Amino acid sequence: MRVYQLARKLKMPTKDLLSLISEMGIEVKGSLGSLSPQEVSKIEEKIATRRKPTPREGKEVIRDPVVTFLGHVDHGKTSLLDGIRKTHVAKREVGGITQSIGASEVIFQNKRIVFIDTPGHEAFTAMRAHGARVTDIVVLVVAADDGVMPQTIEAIDHARAAKVPIVVAINKIDLGSADSDQVKRQLGRFDLSCEEWGGETICVEVSALTGEGLDHLLEMILLEAEMLELLGNPEGDFQGVLIEGEMDKQKGAGSTLLVREGILRIGDILIGDHVYGKVKAMINWKGGRLKEAGLSTPVKVLGLSDVGHPGGIFKKARDEKEARRLAEQALEEERKKNLWKRKEVTLETLYQEKKEEKKTLNLIIKTDTQGSLQALGDVLKNLENENVRINITHGGIGEINKSDVLLASASKGIVISFNVGISGESRNLAKEENVEVRQYEVIYEIIDDIKKAQEALVEPKYEEVIIGKAEVRDTFRITRVGVIAGSYVTEGKVVRGSKARVFRGSEMLGEGTISSLKRFERDVSEVSVGLECGVNIEGFNEVEKGDIIHIYEARKAD
Repeated sequence: MRVYQLARKLKMPTKDLLSLISEMGIEVKGSLGSLSPQEVSKIEEKIATRRKPTPREGKEVIRDPVVTFLGHVDHGKTSLLDGIRKTHVAKREVGGITQSIGASEVIFQNKRIVFIDTPGHEAFTAMRAHGARVTDIVVLVVAADDGVMPQTIEAIDHARAAKVPIVVAINKIDLGSADSDQVKRQLGRFDLSCEEWGGETICVEVSALTGEGLDHLLEMILLEAEMLELLGNPEGDFQGVLIEGEMDKQKGAGSTLLVREGILRIGDILIGDHVYGKVKAMINWKGGRLKEAGLSTPVKVLGLSDVGHPGGIFKKARDEKEARRLAEQALEEERKKNLWKRKEVTLETLYQEKKEEKKTLNLIIKTDTQGSLQALGDVLKNLENENVRINITHGGIGEINKSDVLLASASKGIVISFNVGISGESRNLAKEENVEVRQYEVIYEIIDDIKKAQEALVEPKYEEVIIGKAEVRDTFRITRVGVIAGSYVTEGKVVRGSKARVFRGSEMLGEGTISSLKRFERDVSEVSVGLECGVNIEGFNEVEKGDIIHIYEARKAD
């Protein structure tokens, strides 16, 4: 048996097992070293005598793991999850890209695993971060034919920031261009060395298309969960984390909660920030009705007053009166914060903005879910630059209404919708008010268009470039025209309409625009190096023999 295989069996880090083996005087070469059956027995006996049962506080029990799939776009995160839960979610997604957060459950070897499904495009970094904060284990999906990509690195950073262990799934091994060893070498650069290569990271080769390796992946997830010894108290105070919130015309506000502590039952009164209400119904990920939800269970809750913010914490209140009071208090605190922010916009700050010629792009955003709204808002704010400030005037859930259009008209902004429609009445109002309404189904198209809008708002910067020089050999004064400088082009070219500066030695005497340019008696648009010409500089007539004329052209700066 290999050392890393025994480490898995004993549910302990490989490096700790290697240290123990060294203490026992057993010689092996790293985690790939082989152990005889007799050596394995001795090691197991030694560990059994060392280990003592860990006392648990109160009524804590082992709870089921919550797992999030992260990785680069199009590396097969949703397809892999489909293969595991035997569904076809990816076929229903626009462009095959997950556009909102969801949750599902899988039973494997009589044990339950909860999956949080997060968006795949890099623009949804914020939503992936929410997934990492509520999860116990991250499955990092890397395509065997593509390797480590920018969003792969982002996913690694999110998982580490949340201090969540990583299990690597090397997907698409069924492809002819697959190179799993290359992927493992790349992962090693980010301190994710695979166990079979002597590292600490569990790496599993899988194929979402053929199903190869999926059972092994689930086994490794359960093994990692056992090592983590995830605990929860079913008899403690209820605590739920909001995964997603959405507004339905018929059913009203719906919030997907993940139960972290206690048990949630029909009729319970919940409070989370400004959202409160009685639980009227609970629906699991398959659409079935539940009477109660225990540890690590994701449920859609109906009956709350509004949709909350992903990552928000919900607790139970004694009654609706107390819940309403706490919600109003939270709303008032949020209002005060917003008022404080508005006070920052004074005449001085407006003057400064004008002084710096910084433009403002006002946006009204409407999306299908709260998670999409928050993620889109975060991403767009990150597009701000030194020239354009992005101001999200309003953000909401549901279709575009008359209020959104009127707000855009008053603020001279545009309306952006993501996966929501607009009524005919609101569309007609938008035409009357000359308000631009843009509708999208894929988020990165929004980013591309906003970047284009930023470029349109910013006046292009120009810089002056010397394109030629001419030496004045003689001067002629012509009535109603002024002084004509008979010149010889020594460098580059002289172009009619260009800016010119006249130098006498190192001193600049004056400047103007070349209004007239002649070759002999003929008007020309430009004269090249080595040729003579007659130049009239509008705005400066004090040209003398021996002066040097510098000709400039304004070019758009990079």
